[in-house]
Amino acid sequence: MLGGVRPPIASLVVLLLVVAALTVIGLEGIHTGGVPQAVLDGEQRIAADTAVSMRTAIEAEAGTVRRKTHAYQATSTSTPTTTLKALTSGRKAFLGRALLDARTGKLLATGGRTVPLAGVDVARTASGHGEIPPRLVTSGGTRHMLYFARVTLPAQDDPDQDQYQAQNGTERQWLLVVSEALPALAAYGDGRTAQALDASGTVLATAVRGKASPAAAHSGLSAAATRAANGSRSDTDASGSLLGAATGSRRTVAGWAQVASTTGPGTTDDLGLVVLTSRTVPVTTTAADYSRFALEAAGALAVVALLLGLALYFSVQQPLLRLYLSAGRLARGATGDGPAASEELSRPVPVHGFGELARIGRALDSLRRQLLGESGPQEFPARRGPGYRALAVVCLVVVACWSVPMVFLLNRADTATAVPAPVLADQQARTEIATHRIRQSLDQSYTDLSDAAASLAGRSRDAQTEVLRQSLADHRQYRSLYLLDRSGGITLRVGGTPLRTLVHVPRGGGITTVNTSGRIPAIAAYAQVRAVKGKAPAAGVVLFGEIDVKALNSTLPRPKLGSVWVTDGHDRVLAASVGYRAFQSLPESGLTRLVRTTQGAPGTPGTATSAVHDTSSGPSVDAAAPLAQSGPTARLGWHVVTAEPAAALQIPAVQAEQRTMLAGILGLAVAAACLGWLHVVVVRPLRAVAVLVERLAGGDRRTVLHPVNHDEIGSVTRGLELVRQTLAEQDRAARSGHAAAPPRSLRENTLQR
Repeated sequence: MLGGVRPPIASLVVLLLVVAALTVIGLEGIHTGGVPQAVLDGEQRIAADTAVSMRTAIEAEAGTVRRKTHAYQATSTSTPTTTLKALTSGRKAFLGRALLDARTGKLLATGGRTVPLAGVDVARTASGHGEIPPRLVTSGGTRHMLYFARVTLPAQDDPDQDQYQAQNGTERQWLLVVSEALPALAAYGDGRTAQALDASGTVLATAVRGKASPAAAHSGLSAAATRAANGSRSDTDASGSLLGAATGSRRTVAGWAQVASTTGPGTTDDLGLVVLTSRTVPVTTTAADYSRFALEAAGALAVVALLLGLALYFSVQQPLLRLYLSAGRLARGATGDGPAASEELSRPVPVHGFGELARIGRALDSLRRQLLGESGPQEFPARRGPGYRALAVVCLVVVACWSVPMVFLLNRADTATAVPAPVLADQQARTEIATHRIRQSLDQSYTDLSDAAASLAGRSRDAQTEVLRQSLADHRQYRSLYLLDRSGGITLRVGGTPLRTLVHVPRGGGITTVNTSGRIPAIAAYAQVRAVKGKAPAAGVVLFGEIDVKALNSTLPRPKLGSVWVTDGHDRVLAASVGYRAFQSLPESGLTRLVRTTQGAPGTPGTATSAVHDTSSGPSVDAAAPLAQSGPTARLGWHVVTAEPAAALQIPAVQAEQRTMLAGILGLAVAAACLGWLHVVVVRPLRAVAVLVERLAGGDRRTVLHPVNHDEIGSVTRGLELVRQTLAEQDRAARSGHAAAPPRSLRENTLQR
């Protein structure tokens, strides 16, 4: 079905015309006016990243309250006051706290400010077995977050001992409710405003960075963002972008995102919170138009396609079809009888085309004369001119003259100016948000470990082992928990085998690395275990918790942020969103230089920075930021580095380069495929047939000609085999002593004449 000379030639023309059409469609679809789409997409992703940070903070706080309650060892003599104090001591974030009877809703104990419980059905809230999600409530015109946790106490034998014991049941259950302010909202990137909105569009919190003003609430963007969030379905990413009013040469762009889980049911889904970010960006006044270039390039390729089609039609297809008819006529004349066969052989074989077809035509005419007895075998010169293989190469070179400039020369994006400044600033802002998210994770690990270390003081070894096992079960980010004595030896361990190679007993607490080599970087949180007077000394003085690097790696990826790396103070990779080796250098030297530019004066944390680097795969939008300016990771000198290929962003200049290159590659691929097809089914068989027919005309009667394909060349081969058999019979007759005579039909025709 794919044989013959027609399909590859027709496919070449049609597919090149398709590539020309795709060139017009692809390049005309690039819009460069006003605000680039990459800027809108960047603002949407910044809002989504900010929403993720807020959701993480809410979920972490809810989890801390639940774990604190779960770890509390209540006794039958526990009172509401002592229980509330034990559950909420040491937490400065609580505005108010209350302990209620889970069945009756009776207030048992309070602390701090009054907890706004209006509208909270305590019995219904405490019922069930799942986690109680936090709620957003209003008190005195201010919105608060309420976090809940169940407190289960053992039953008492004597109900008179505790007036708060349930009248019917075997155990007491209380409900802990704590009130907190909304998690702190941060704006990232100079000139950006971030706002937290409730389901009605009311602004709950605002953060401003640099020279920016919270104008979004007055421009209708907050209402538009709330409507879009409320109308979004659960199967969407619950984020989007908006365009605000224009002021002079600048225009407001905004992004919104729901503070809800996009991967499944979460504790923040029912809060109705929406994050809105906005800033003003310069409006592009000089729009590049690629329509004319697209039409010119497509027109040139269409002309090339038609010219190649005509050239192949007149130089290959038509001569081959004529040769096919001539070979059939010669075969009929060699095997037939009567005047018709004589007439077939009496007509000379015309020589069409050049190269192999011309050689075959001349050899066929020689065979015709040999059949008539007019001549003997004829030798053909071994030196031959260019053939159809050279024609195929010339055709490929003609298409390459169009494709190669498209791939390497035309519409090349300038690395220094292709990426708009707002897109570069967005990459830097998203990198800062990534550092905040990683810092959140590490700080939470340190807080959890500090709580575990505090509960170890003054307890027996068995009790400490149970505490560590429970902590390991509650905090999945740890792979191993162990206690060190003053000499650095491990005295108690739960979980996996420690990866540490550095033996040291640090003071205080924080985050550190405990190895400098190996396949896996060992990042660990550590905290001191205090001694208690009057009790046996603790089994260890420092509690270490090695953080599973997979848990840290899972916090790094974000859509369109690119590759993300966490590096130590020597610019070696500790964690990454892509495959890496422990303690290896960053993959590009430009990234290492970028990290070093973030470093400020000695003793200062440095500032975030960004740049566009030219890599082997094209321009890359890169940014780096110090991991922390305060907290347990501040003195480590760690950085977060991101690199996103510009081709992945909707930047007009990069899109034009990418689509131009794609058109050139497609054109070259189509030409190579179709001309290769032509070479396989036409050129190569023609070369083989030309050699065989010249040998046959030179006297070789032994080589049997087998047709390989069922096409024109196969028919020519079958005809030549019939001619070979006829000539072989003549040669055998001559060797047996009889005169070589032409076919009977020819003798009769000669006698008649």
